[in-house]
Amino acid sequence: MEMARNTKKNWSRRVTSTSNALDLEAGVFTLEDPREIALSLKRSALRSKRRRVDPFRSAMSMLNFYINRAGRRLPLNRRKVLESAKNELRDVFGRSEKKRRLSR
Repeated sequence: MEMARNTKKNWSRRVTSTSNALDLEAGVFTLEDPREIALSLKRSALRSKRRRVDPFRSAMSMLNFYINRAGRRLPLNRRKVLESAKNELRDVFGRSEKKRRLSR
């Protein structure tokens, strides 16, 4: 029973370490500078042999995964840093900034 509970509880750790998204550098999501986060994700995406899609999509996917899994527990200042890292990631990969649609 305890083993099953731990397996369910830690599934996101397992996904992060075994998924085909990419191999992350240690502590990437604890960095304070959004640009450093983006550069680390880019290095990881370009170096990884376990990704199925292009490096940009793989890096953005892992960043979104981390933000979504933290959910409401993610402090606002940390969320701002990680959201800024998305724009930095687009910049370091030479992609244009995403245009946000206005909700009606």
